[in-house]
Amino acid sequence: MEELILATAPCDLSDKAVCAPADVTELFEFREAVFSVLGFPFTRTVLLIFLAALIAIGLLFFGLRKRSLQPGKFQLSIESLMVFVRDEIAVGIIGPSGIKYYPYLMSLLIFILIGNMFKITPFINMPITARMAIPLFLALLTWVIFVVAGFKRNGMSYFLDIVWPPGVPVFLKPLVGLIEFFSTFFVRPFSLAVRLFANLVAGHVMLTLLLTTALVSFVSIGEIGLVKGAFGFAWLVLGLAIFMFELIVIVLQAYIFTLLSAVYIDTSVNVEH
Repeated sequence: MEELILATAPCDLSDKAVCAPADVTELFEFREAVFSVLGFPFTRTVLLIFLAALIAIGLLFFGLRKRSLQPGKFQLSIESLMVFVRDEIAVGIIGPSGIKYYPYLMSLLIFILIGNMFKITPFINMPITARMAIPLFLALLTWVIFVVAGFKRNGMSYFLDIVWPPGVPVFLKPLVGLIEFFSTFFVRPFSLAVRLFANLVAGHVMLTLLLTTALVSFVSIGEIGLVKGAFGFAWLVLGLAIFMFELIVIVLQAYIFTLLSAVYIDTSVNVEH
């Protein structure tokens, strides 16, 4: 069970209140390859990334394969999610031109949502979005899309309006332009990635430490006594409460990442706003 929730370090509750690994990165690093293909190592994290992608493809394929006028619950759920992303995020934020970015935003939301759900999935218990490389890659992908879209829609005026913003007093243009330049081309992808990464890391660490401590307390109650063993129940209750809260975080962070991606695209293609 300790390996199941990724807290593999030994724990002695006789002199500590919470089980914690010596190095918290033990909860996230999986460097040993499960197998290799043509010299490329497939670690546990890599396999989870492919699994998340396959699940996302499977949900869309089977949810839309046999569309009917009276859809079942599964088809209705998938269609409702697609309509929400199309109307409320793609078109709702970007406008009519947002429909061309709808497939990307839909794929982004589902992939992040599944990757986040791995945090509370039995026998996985590890959100792939808690590895900085994943949020950073997705944030850079969004960055490439909104920068390319900005130049394609507005030409060089997209860049010039950023570094020399119109409607700003001349003596403030250099300062505001510098701030806008770094905000648009450097801060946006970094903040987008860190927001998702930090929230998933925090929840994963808390759940791991609390639930591991609860388990070890129950198993070691004969060694540490009833009084200390009773604390395991408190850690379990607190862990379950955080578990329920994490369900909200999982959905909310996927939505926020997708929403901000749409907002950034909107600021590139609709500069007049």
